[in-house]
This record gives sequence, C-alpha cells and structure tokens, in this order.
Amino acid sequence: MFKKYVQKRLEKYVRKYFQTHPEVKLVVVAGSVGKTTTKTMIATLLSQRLRVGMDDSNHNTHLSAPLGILGISYPENPRSISQWLQVFSACKKRIKQPATVDVLIQELGTDTVGDIAHFGTYLRPHIAVVAAVTPEHMEFFGTIERVAEEELAVTNYSELSLINRDDIDGRFANFITNPNIATFGTTSAAEYRFETDDFSIENGYSGRIIAPELAQPIPASVRVLGEHSLRPVMAAVATALRLGLSAQEVVNGLAEVRAVAGRMNVLPGLKSSIIIDDTYNSSPAAVASALQTLYSMQAPQRIAILGSMNELGVSSEAEHRKVGEMCDPGLLAWVVTVGEDAEKWIASVAKFRGCQVRSFQNPIDAGAFANSVLEENAIVLVKGSQGGIFCEEAVKILLQHTSDDSKLVRQSPEWMETKRSFLEKLK
Repeated sequence: MFKKYVQKRLEKYVRKYFQTHPEVKLVVVAGSVGKTTTKTMIATLLSQRLRVGMDDSNHNTHLSAPLGILGISYPENPRSISQWLQVFSACKKRIKQPATVDVLIQELGTDTVGDIAHFGTYLRPHIAVVAAVTPEHMEFFGTIERVAEEELAVTNYSELSLINRDDIDGRFANFITNPNIATFGTTSAAEYRFETDDFSIENGYSGRIIAPELAQPIPASVRVLGEHSLRPVMAAVATALRLGLSAQEVVNGLAEVRAVAGRMNVLPGLKSSIIIDDTYNSSPAAVASALQTLYSMQAPQRIAILGSMNELGVSSEAEHRKVGEMCDPGLLAWVVTVGEDAEKWIASVAKFRGCQVRSFQNPIDAGAFANSVLEENAIVLVKGSQGGIFCEEAVKILLQHTSDDSKLVRQSPEWMETKRSFLEKLK
C-alpha cells in the first residue's frame, strides 16, 4: 500500500515538472537489451550542443525512473517513511527551480506485463528509442510476441519512435499504432545506418553515416567493438539529428563514444592478450553477437567464458542449447562455462560439437582456469549475467593491470559484499 502511494506521488511530481518546464524534452530508451549503452551514447552525442540530464545508474522501474528524470537520488532505505518525505520535498523544490537541462534521457524497464504501458500514464516522451526485442523475463511473458508487445508499447505514447531495424523482427510492427516512427541499424533496411569501410581493434570502425537529414553520407569513426555495438551508436545519431544537431556535431560526438563498462569493453590482458568484457548481462541475442565478433577477430587462441543466462523461464534449456550450437571447435580453443544452466546445456552441446570444455560454478575458478591455458596474444570473450554468475570476477583474474578493476561492472562495496556472500555459499 505504501509503495503504491509513493509511486503515485512520484508520478504526480513528474507530470508537474513537465507542465512547469515544457521546454525540456524527454528521450526514453526501452528494449530487452542495450538500454544503458544506448542511453549513454545518446547523452554523449547530445552533449555536443545541449544540456543533458541523465541518471548514470540503471534505475528504470516505476519508483526509480521518476527520480532519475527529476535528478533526485533514490533513498538508501526505501522502507523509510522519513527518507521518502525528504525525497518528496526535493521533488517539489526541483519543480520550482529553473530548468538546468534541455533534454532528459531515461531508460524504462519492465518485469511484468503492462509495465511499459503504465509509463505512458504520466510520460509523453519527445523521442522513444526501442533498442531491441529479445527473450527476457520469460517466466512472466512466456512468448517473444508478448515481449515485443510489451517493449513496443512505448511507441504508442511518444511523439516519435526510433526502432532498431536489425534486432526487432518486422512481424512485430502490428503492435505499433503510432505512424511517426523511423528505423536505425547497420543494414540497408534502416533509414539511419552506418556502412562500414574498415575496422581495427585499436581504432574501431570507420565508415559512413546515412540519414534522411543528410544530403550525402558523412564519413565517421567510432571506437566500439562488434557490429551490434554500432546499432546503439546509430540510435544516438538518429536522436541527435532529430533534435537538430549538425552533421559536424554528430561526428564530433562519435569521436567521444566509448564502450560502457561490461558491454563489449576491450581491456588488455595477461600475456599480451585482449579481453572482451561483456559481463554486464547476458541474453541469447547478445551472446550470438558477441561470439560472432570474437570469431571475426584474428588470434592464435580464442577462449569463450560463457555464464548462464537468467530470466529465460521455460525457454532456458532451448536458448542455452542454441548457444552451445554456436560454439565452433574450429574457432575456439576453449569453452569455459559458469553456472548450472550453462554447464547442463551450453557445455554439453559444445562438447558434442567437439569443443574443449570446462565448467565451473564459481567465476573465480573459471578465470583461474582460463589463465592457466592462456596463450600469448589470445583473445578472451567473457559473457555473463549478473544474478549468481558475476563473470566480471573472472575478468579480474585475466587483466594485465589491476588498476583496470575499476573499469569492471559491479565493483561497489555493496556489490562486492553481495558477491562475497554468494561465493561463500558455493564453497
């Protein structure tokens, strides 16, 4: 009851804020995967001209998203009435203060059916970006069609929607009733797209940006890894152009784009190896893209450390087996799994395909094993979910510089204590 009361109050404050400051535009980011990366890249580009407000955390629920929009910290103890009263007071002050931003960027998350639609009861985004539609929270949604209907609900209460043309199946278009949409991606089907000319691990991608606002393609370079990482870049480009940034401002912004921690982030490893840190979270589509990127890179040895994928419900076995099918013994020296589901289904299928496989429940043990077989100039992909997997701790063992620990996800004292307790239970 108290939670519902707090939620309603926060929604009221957000409505009042935009009524008081109609000049402030709202950009929201929804989708099964890639929200935080997309949000961060949009902020990087828009900052070339505009004052941008963005919550650095991944708070995206009906309690935390309003506070992210208003730029107010979530209470340390969400059960404390006094702390919420302080939050309410801060919200009222924020509404009365002159706006300090031109654009607010907020990601919207969902755990159950109807969450995304509910945001539309108090938000009217200027632009909504849908990053992807892939299996998520399948214990609640059951089918990919329901996931698509949930995530695409944001398009129907936004002035303009930008849709990932490459990672959202066209058959889901029937869930969109708002005709004001545009598409982004890396294929010719997208209106806003990046066409690659060259790639290097040091400099990233060089190529051309094609967009309706541009009389001709413009050359650009982006330091990201993996073609799928170019899609959130193009979401940012589309958003920037739609909000009036010039071609030169877009190019300047792209020069500042870097991988977000735990999301296809390249780090130097032991024995002159390259570590691809993709440990923030894991889903079938993300694993497929990460493996494809690994396979495209030349190296004397490739190792894939793959953690169990969470929140897949009844589709978990099938989706993990698909990952096992992607493990190519001709391209991987070792497949190292972390977690029960990965061992049962990824490891078993990878072994059947002829891969060398070792399985662990503990990410530290997985990292130690990878370290023991690591060769000079190897490339190691580390991919995992957060709850109970924590593959960033495997990355930590393989890093060349201990100072790069700070570039990994979930390194706060609170997270480290959570992981310590979890790993103690495995002993």
